Amino acid sequence: MPRQLIARIDSFPLARAFTISRGAKTAADVVTCTITQNGVSGHGECVPYKRYGETVEGVLKDIEAFAGAISAGTSRDELQSAMPAGAARNAIDCALWDIEAKLSGVRAAMMACKMLPRPVPTAVTISLGDAADMADEARAHASQKLLKVKVGTSDDRARMHAVASAAPHAEIILDANEGWDENNIREHLLLAAELHISLIEQPLPAGKDDILAHIPHPVPICADESVHTLADLAKLSDRYDAINIKLDKTGGLTEALRMRDRARELGFGVMVGCMVGTSLAMAPAVLLAQDADWVDLDGPLLLARDRSPGLKYSGSLVSPPAPELWG
Repeated sequence: MPRQLIARIDSFPLARAFTISRGAKTAADVVTCTITQNGVSGHGECVPYKRYGETVEGVLKDIEAFAGAISAGTSRDELQSAMPAGAARNAIDCALWDIEAKLSGVRAAMMACKMLPRPVPTAVTISLGDAADMADEARAHASQKLLKVKVGTSDDRARMHAVASAAPHAEIILDANEGWDENNIREHLLLAAELHISLIEQPLPAGKDDILAHIPHPVPICADESVHTLADLAKLSDRYDAINIKLDKTGGLTEALRMRDRARELGFGVMVGCMVGTSLAMAPAVLLAQDADWVDLDGPLLLARDRSPGLKYSGSLVSPPAPELWG
């Protein structure tokens, strides 16, 4: 029996507004893809991102336009060349992983992981705000092992001091979301080193980050918006120390696994991150994150309601998905 693909737009309200340097959002608008064969269904979720020219309506159309190819039996490997990397391919790729696991009886973890999957520690994200509010939020999460702090203004010094003081025992990642520039990056990097920040993510706009090859890195710098797929890695080696792999950028788990392995060969540190989505979007990323240096998969914790069943979060740990959710 041929496979059938359907997709829909879902919206999940956030528990509170989530703010980064490019703006705020109050809901996670996602596209859910379902592929069915022989009464068995596999599911995948993607989060279209305006920064990359995506909309939920456009991504939905792109997924639906591929229904005929899925019915004809297009495989995950064939999908990689048949569709460009991005959110639409991610939803289809992850749905294919899920249905393959269910039809074969072999868990996706056994195919994707080099070891038995285990709970992994994830960052808790603190959104951009004034220094006092960010300090209060950091203090509330001070028991977490890893905090990811949104910055990205012309002067983040007060925010950096406030958060570091409020959570002195936590490891801290600063995520500037392309918000710094050549006039303030040196000052911010030096202060980050003084405050023992562990990593700085995408400080400069993608395509305007050449300066990173010519200035010291007192704190390791991680590419996010500057890196999408395996093909991007080689050109970044003189500018970045680590890369952030997100399934909505790579176009799914299939490409993400290849990208992770190549990144290791090239000497990059590896972060596994996410857009703001539900447990269905995070589930395959938890498998990818099994040997990551940093994990940022707290998207469901930002929601007022998640899918059911969802991922299990316990303190700073997120567990691999149960088969009822994915894989």
